[in-house]
Amino acid sequence: MKIVVLAASGCLPSAFVGLMDVLTLAQWAPANRRQSGPAFEILSASADGAPVTDGRGCRVDVMRSLDEIGTCAAVIVPGFLPDNALRPPSMAGLASVATWLRAAHDSGALVCGSCSGSFLLAEAGLLDRRRCTTTWWLHEEFKRRYPRVHAVWASPMIEDDRIATAGGPLSWIDLALHVIRRLMGAEAARAAADFAVVDAAPSAGAAYVPIGYLSRAGHWLADAEHVVRHAGGQRIGARELAQRLATSERTLHRRLTEATGESPKRFIDRVRIETAQTLLESGQQSVKEISAAVGYEDESSFRRRFKRLVGTTPAAYRNRCRDRR
Repeated sequence: MKIVVLAASGCLPSAFVGLMDVLTLAQWAPANRRQSGPAFEILSASADGAPVTDGRGCRVDVMRSLDEIGTCAAVIVPGFLPDNALRPPSMAGLASVATWLRAAHDSGALVCGSCSGSFLLAEAGLLDRRRCTTTWWLHEEFKRRYPRVHAVWASPMIEDDRIATAGGPLSWIDLALHVIRRLMGAEAARAAADFAVVDAAPSAGAAYVPIGYLSRAGHWLADAEHVVRHAGGQRIGARELAQRLATSERTLHRRLTEATGESPKRFIDRVRIETAQTLLESGQQSVKEISAAVGYEDESSFRRRFKRLVGTTPAAYRNRCRDRR
C-alpha cells in the first residue's frame, strides 16, 4: 500500500521533504519494524512526474507521476509558500491534480492537506460542506475563495469523512502522525513520534492562533469568535458579546450580518457547536459536561441546537468520529 506526498509548484520545501522523512522514519522505528519489510511504500509525486519548482524557486524531484500511482492508502498535500500579502498561490493551474485527488478519495484514500494545502483540497471540491481548517492567517481568504467549505477558525487539525486538514506551516508533522495512526495504529504513531522526537499528541482542542493576532485592528470577526469560544462555560448573549467587543448591540448585529450573514444568536450558537464538535472528537467528557463547557445551561437545548446545525445528535457524532478513527 502507498502513502503519497504530493509536490506542486510553490510548495513549502520543508513540508515536502519533512513529510517524506517522518513517514520513512516511522517505518524504521524499532517498535514498527517487521521482518517482512516496510508496511507502506512512501512515494513522492507530481502531476506529470516532472520536477517542480518550490516556493523558494528551487527544483524538487519526485518519484512518480500521479497516473503511475494507481490506488493509494493516503495522500498528503504540503502547504504553499505565501506571497507578500500572505496569500497562497492560485490553484487554478492544478485542475488535473484536483481531479486526481477526488478520484483518490472516491477510491477510499485518506486525503490530507497541511497549512495552505487545504486550498488545493477545496479547489478539488473535497471540502464542500465539510468541516475543515487552515492556517489562522489564511482563514478569511479561505472562506472568500471557497464559500461552501465549513471552515473552523484556528483549529489545529480536523478530519471529516477521510479528509484531514491542519493549520500552521509545521502542521505537516501532525498530519504525518495522523496518517500513521489511522493506517498503522496508535502504537505505531507513538513509536514514530519517539523515533523522530516529535509530539505524538497534538492538542486537538486548542485554538491554533497567536494571541497577538486577535488583538490587531481589522480582525473583528476573529475577536468575536475568540470571545465565544473561550467563554469558559459562561452564558454569552448578544448584549454580553457586544460589551466584550466594546460596541453596541446594533453595530454587532450589522457587522455580523455583513461578515457571516448570521444574527448574533445564530453566530454564538454556531461557534459554540463547533467548539462542542471539537470536544466530542478529541475528548472523553460526557455530553452533559460538554454542554456546560460551551455555555448551555440546559442540556436538552444544547442537543436540539447541535442536531439542527450538525444534522445528528452529539452521541451519534462522537460515535461516527470514533468509527472513522
